[in-house]
Amino acid sequence: MSSLDSFDVGGKRVFLRCDLNVPLKNGTIKDDGRIKASLPTISLLLNKGASIVIAAHLGRPKGDNLSEFSLAPVAVRLGELLEQEIRFIGNSSTEDVSAAAHSLKAGEILLLENIRFNPAETSKDESERQVFAAQLAELADVYVGDGFGAVHRKHASVFDLPQLLPHAPGLLVEAEVDVLKKLTHNPARPYGVVLGGAKVSDKLGVIENLLNKVDTLAIGGGMVFTFLAALGKEIGTSLVEMEMIDVVKALIKSADEKGVKLVLPTDIVVASQFSADALPTLVSVDDIPVDQMGLDIGPVSAKAFADEIEKCATVFWNGPMGVFEFPNFAAGTKTVATALTKVSGISVVGGGDSAAAVRALGFADSDFGYISTGGGASLEYLEGKELPGLLALGL
Repeated sequence: MSSLDSFDVGGKRVFLRCDLNVPLKNGTIKDDGRIKASLPTISLLLNKGASIVIAAHLGRPKGDNLSEFSLAPVAVRLGELLEQEIRFIGNSSTEDVSAAAHSLKAGEILLLENIRFNPAETSKDESERQVFAAQLAELADVYVGDGFGAVHRKHASVFDLPQLLPHAPGLLVEAEVDVLKKLTHNPARPYGVVLGGAKVSDKLGVIENLLNKVDTLAIGGGMVFTFLAALGKEIGTSLVEMEMIDVVKALIKSADEKGVKLVLPTDIVVASQFSADALPTLVSVDDIPVDQMGLDIGPVSAKAFADEIEKCATVFWNGPMGVFEFPNFAAGTKTVATALTKVSGISVVGGGDSAAAVRALGFADSDFGYISTGGGASLEYLEGKELPGLLALGL
């Protein structure tokens, strides 16, 4: 594996796979964190005298050319951040894309349209992906993989393409892997993990694996109601995965047997409906009304979570504690985020909704030890899975 610092790209066209999968609303970027995270690698390549063909995805268009998933707004924002023109290829032919790539001069950047508009990018058929990867390989001399948020996908531009060109990981991917290694190989203790989000099923593998590594595991978000239901508590109309009840009972037992401190909320903020205008009511976890749904952990629970976090030398957090997009139900997430800023060791915000939440709630990236760009990729790494994009880069 070559490191990017020693990778010879002077006078060459670099195919750079980025993660520019930013949240959009009516064509406006709501959080440009992933674009900013790509800048160090882009800047280094430009400083080395390369020209760059950037490929990235946005959302899940499922092989269809859908305007709401266009990278056009990203091209504009990237140009603003780099203070240079970004050539953008929209709905163009293969010949036009090839001509644009081969006309690049040193220091110039071409951003391709959403790579997932081509169904071959995400195809389960290896031969289809390889044909597409071969077409992409014609656009450049070397490959740099910097789209950490996609490295858990066996996609053409992530897995197949780097096998066809001299390749190296980008600075972002190297930084992400370095941080995740600190969470999995002899982490400083006490080691605490806070998990939220909607479903236990989405995080079952990582919970099972982390129970062998952590000292404290705190559970919040929508997934907590499956835990409360497993303990026999009334959860009203809260989100629940009934088919996971027995699995969660086994997780609770496993935590106890392994000596892991399992922290669950003792109070819940409930409402009659899922709405920003819903009237919040604070109740004990033993007194959730049958016609109410839990939308956040309560202040006593949030403080308890914060106290546990601040004791730790290593903390990983993935998933909000409540519906942080609604101000009435954002307090739990904000309290947990504040606690992470006070950790004396390493604090890692695990991408996805967690990264969006801390920025939406007014925190700066520099307030934390590290903010990952890849929620799903981070979780699969912590689950112990081999990630195709990292394997292809020799990591």
